[in-house]
Amino acid sequence: MPMAAQQDHNELLDRLPRVRGKIRLHADLSKGNWFQVGGPAEILFRPEDEEDLAYFLENKPENLPYMVLGVGSNLIIRDGGIDGVVIRLGRGFVQCHALDSSRIKVGAACLSFNAATIAQQNGIAGLEFLTGIPGSIGGVLRMNGGAYGSEIKDVLVEAYALDPQGKRCVLKPQHLHYRYRHSDFPEGWIFTGALLQGTEGDPEVIAARIDEISKARESTQPIRAKTGGSTFKNPEGHKAWQLIDAAGCRGLSIGGAQISEKHCNFMINTGNAVASDLEKLGEEVIKRVFAHSGVMLEWEIKRVGK
Repeated sequence: MPMAAQQDHNELLDRLPRVRGKIRLHADLSKGNWFQVGGPAEILFRPEDEEDLAYFLENKPENLPYMVLGVGSNLIIRDGGIDGVVIRLGRGFVQCHALDSSRIKVGAACLSFNAATIAQQNGIAGLEFLTGIPGSIGGVLRMNGGAYGSEIKDVLVEAYALDPQGKRCVLKPQHLHYRYRHSDFPEGWIFTGALLQGTEGDPEVIAARIDEISKARESTQPIRAKTGGSTFKNPEGHKAWQLIDAAGCRGLSIGGAQISEKHCNFMINTGNAVASDLEKLGEEVIKRVFAHSGVMLEWEIKRVGK
């Protein structure tokens, strides 16, 4: 790293609040996302808990760029990395427990599958669909994640978040204006958890449904590959994978990136892809689908960084 750049990084470190969590300089992000690509974070911050994160937000330098990174399941981190601070929620945000026979309280960093499993263990039905959504609850809340006929808006009682000044806010579903794979959650705010509503059920019946969803995913999706989940949103009246298949893109590749042969709304890193391979491949698919069908696909995967 050039000496001037190192000095700039050190000056930024000196300006950050004195938090209890861990802060790292020039942190590799490529191993922390499902595609396993991307450049480094200028600063990586792992807050100890919600109070630590709130303190950071309240006392951060003015105009400091920051973003939250979950488990990186639906994300392409570009090869130039991410300027400013990347906030990664960890152990202080993974809690999940039942409040009663129909509700669970869950942290933003809790994996969706784990939330469904804990609900099942407590005899709470209606959350099994979370098994079919890769990633953590924070990402599901932000994009109104859904699978197998249900979306998070269908089970959300309230969500908990910190605003850019570190103030804790309680948000009802109507505040988020949920639509298909979209919410109006303000930029700069950070989800920290949620209260989810199910119904009383038989744990064995719920477990059978979770197993059914897991097997369906494994049989139809390349879940054991380096992938990022569904690449494009389903356009109204269409299935994205059908449009991609009809445009002849099944198996299409650029560099180390490939459209899955198993499910062509999934891109995979075959082993040596860089982020630009994946993004170029996605844009090529958009172009070919539009030329074939006149339908413009919209990215579902978020792309961040330089």
